[in-house]
Parts: sequence; C-alpha cells; structure tokens
Amino acid sequence: MTDSSQTAGTNLFAKLSFLVVDDFENFRLSMRQMLRSCGADRIELVAHATPAIQYCTYNHVDVVLCDYNLGEGKNGQHVLEELRHKKLLKRSSLFLMVTAETSKEMVMGAREYQPDSYLTKPINRAMLEKRLGALLLQRSALLPIYRELDRENLPEAITLCLQMLPKQPRYKTWLMKTLGDLYFQLGDLSHALKTYDDVLAQREISWARLGRCRVLLANHQYDEAVEGLKLLIEKHPDYMEAYDLLAEGLEKQGKPARAQKVLEQAARHSPNALLRQRHLAELAGANQDMDTAYQAWKQTVILGTYSIHDSSRHYLALAQTLTDLSDDPDNDTASDRADEALEVLGRMEKRFAEEPELKLRGDLVRCRVHAGQGRMNEASQLLEQLKPALGEADNLQPEMGLEYARTLFRLGQGAEAKVLLGNLAERFASDPAILQKIENLLDEPVGFRQKLKARALNRDGIQAFEGGDLTGAAEAFRQALAIVPDHAALNLNLVQVLVKEYEHQPQRREHLQECQRLLQRLANLPEQHRQHRRYKALLRKIEGLTS
Repeated sequence: MTDSSQTAGTNLFAKLSFLVVDDFENFRLSMRQMLRSCGADRIELVAHATPAIQYCTYNHVDVVLCDYNLGEGKNGQHVLEELRHKKLLKRSSLFLMVTAETSKEMVMGAREYQPDSYLTKPINRAMLEKRLGALLLQRSALLPIYRELDRENLPEAITLCLQMLPKQPRYKTWLMKTLGDLYFQLGDLSHALKTYDDVLAQREISWARLGRCRVLLANHQYDEAVEGLKLLIEKHPDYMEAYDLLAEGLEKQGKPARAQKVLEQAARHSPNALLRQRHLAELAGANQDMDTAYQAWKQTVILGTYSIHDSSRHYLALAQTLTDLSDDPDNDTASDRADEALEVLGRMEKRFAEEPELKLRGDLVRCRVHAGQGRMNEASQLLEQLKPALGEADNLQPEMGLEYARTLFRLGQGAEAKVLLGNLAERFASDPAILQKIENLLDEPVGFRQKLKARALNRDGIQAFEGGDLTGAAEAFRQALAIVPDHAALNLNLVQVLVKEYEHQPQRREHLQECQRLLQRLANLPEQHRQHRRYKALLRKIEGLTS
C-alpha cells in the first residue's frame, strides 16, 4: 500500500469494531495483535459460533473475521448463514472467512452465503492490511448507499448509486450490480434490464447475465431466460445461483423432471447448501422419484443439524418418503426403510419436543409404516388411540387433516377419509394449493408403488389411444382403475375410449352402459376439480347417445 492509502486504511481501522472468531487461542491473540498494529482498537475475541452470534445480537460489528473450522458444532458457514438470516450484520459490515482448508466443498458451501472475502492461513500483517484495507476503503466510499440500504430506502439508494457512478469509477462494477438488484427489487424491470444490458454491452460478466435472465423470467420470457442460463452454466459451471434460476425457469416451462436434473447437478457441485437440497427433495417427491427425494431429504436433515434453517418438517418429510419406500413387504429393502422411518420420527420428536402437534403427526406416519409392513393390527390400534387427540374434523388444520386422511385411506377407512377431505375442501375452498392436495389424495388414495403402477398404466393407455389401439387403451385404463377406482381423469379417459369404440361399432350398446357406470362414480365430483368441466361434457354426450 502507498503511504496515503496506508494512512487512510489506518484511520479506517481505528474507527471500526472487530470480532475475531477462532477456536485456537493463539490465533485469536495473533489476529488481535495484527489488527492493533493496523490501528484497530475495538476488538472482541470469541472461540466458538454461539458466543459469536450472541455478541452480534447485542453489539454492532463492522468487521467479522471468522475461521471456517470452529470445532464441535456450528462452523463458519453456519455463523455467516445465521447472521445473514437474522440480519444481525448491517449492509456496511464485512464478513471475512478465515481458513486453512481450501477444499472445493468448503469453498462452494461458504460462498453460497456470500462472504466479502477469504483469508487463507497462515496470515501475516501485510496480507491482512492489504486485503482488509482495500475492503474498508470501498466500504468508506460507499457508506451513504449502505446506510440507505439498511433503512430499506431503495429509491434513495438508487439515486445515490447514479450520483456516485461518475465520481467513483473504481467501484463502477459494484454500483451497476447494486443498481440492477435495486431496480429488480422495486419491480422496475425495464430499468433493471437496461442496467444489465449496459454492462453486457461492455463485456460479458456472469452476474449481469444472471440478472438479465432473472428479469426475463419475471417478464414471463421463459424460453430466452432458460437458454441464457444454460449458456451461463456452460461457461461458469461453478456459478450456483444460475442452477437455481435455471431450475425455476424449467419449472415455469412445465418441465419439472429437467428442473430436478439441474438441481441434482448443482448438488453435486455444492452439496452443503441446505435450501437447494430441500428444493431438490420437494421437486423429486413431486416427480415421484422417491429414491432421489429420500437422499435429498436425508442430506437436508444432516445439513440442518447446526443450521438456522433446521426444521421439523424436514424430518417429517424424510419419514414420509421412507414410509412410501417401505410400503412393499416383498421388497428386500422395505423393512430397513421402515425401521429408518421410525428412527427418524424418534429423533424428530426429541429435537423438536416443544412443538405440540408434532408427536401426533409422527404417530400418523407410524400407522402407515406399520400398515406398509403388514402389521395392520398394530396400525389400527395406534390409530384408534390417536382419534380422541385428533378431535373434530372442523378443528383440523390442513396439513394435519391431510395426514389423517392419508392414514385413514392406508388403513382401509376410505369412507371416513372422504368425509374428512370433503370437510377440508369446504373450509378451505378459497385456497387452491390445499384444494390441489385434497384432489390428488382423492384421486390416488393408495400406496406409493400402487400409485406408480396406476400412472404407468394410464400412460400406456394414452399412448395406445393416440396410436389408434382402442382395445389396448381400454384394457390399460381398466387395469389402472382396478388400483385407483375413483381417479377422475382415468374414469373419463376410459369413457372417451368407449365412446370412440361405440362410434365405430354402434351395435356395442354395452359400451354406453359401462360409460354410465363410470360417470356415476364421479357424480359427487366437486366443481373445483380440474376434471369437472370434462366430466360435464362427457355426461352430456352420453345422455345424448342414450336418449
């Protein structure tokens, strides 16, 4: 550093508060000595994550120097994650990750939460002053913008960015990136797009390309956004935000299987990102890829051990996935999966003992585990014990009600399950997400493997119908309906095939009679159901053919 910058750096050091987090006392003392020699005066030393987070809760800290490995418990990534999540650091505060470890897994995981810089051990005074001094000079120059960001005064922050661009050319990259983010947060997509395009016109920068694609997604220009993100990942395979945004774009295109593959690829690059593992688990479950869902939920639970994002619902989802995988007594691994599900539920109830309804939801899952392993007496006895605690259907919240209905179906108490779901649908008629879950459960109130078999037969039937093989299509749909007789779409698929056969062979009046029986099954189909309009149209058609 030059003398002038050294002086500026020393003045900056003197004004700020520092927190050093490291489990080795000698390193903490060494860092304090180096910071003092740079002009720092207010320096706090702590050995572990918990006191570090507690200190930041009650004190403003300008600079955190945190080691990655902090012994047993939370590591530096967890500290950064929690400080960011709880907003315990101001936008002007700096977080530097200090580490002797340089493994890709560590760096990728920590980078997910955007530390301001890395310092690799061993550290000397010259390195510390140079690296930290440069960051402090930037912080000082941009402090007015940081203050407005902390106040969440985004329009004023934009004004300051625009005013500072000609005055601070050395920080143009930061200012342009911040401008794009601020315009996007305010919903000013046209200015955000122009900002990113201006940057990209000068040179190709990954954050500007990502920002542009984010704006395109918000503008529903999914195809262009997806292609842009694919190219970005091709050029920068370690740019993890691009994978998340690409998965989002593919989901919006209606391509959940491709979105899952993208998240699987991202998880291989950076396996320690809990929120991405959770998204992968949810997506794989929706895609009925339960093996991938199991692995992702398991990793989510492991990563949650010391994370601020830990949740009982991760354990519950893992147990539910294991229950689906164990619901096949003839499978060699089914028993192991059932045992693991029970073990996960036990851990969940100990870890989150303060959540009052969790034991009840866990016991409902236990009922299905026992049923899946052929222990029906045990399952039924447990369910009878739970019914008083579950109380009246009118008081059940949606998730508990769905869990209860799922268990009733699995134990052969379908009539009671349908009444319960009807009550839920009536009470939450204005919530499309809940109605969708109710509809799915009514359509397929069976075990995971039966559900997969029915879906495969449905696909076979559709393929046969499209190929003109009406007999093959009808047979496939009948086999599927033998598994899920109340499935609205399947019943209507078979009606459609039989109508087509009747049009070719009008003498086959038995086809119309079968259609009437199939439609009678759906007589109570609620108006909110996706298939209701189709049901009404086919009902009118059959009435016309039989009149």
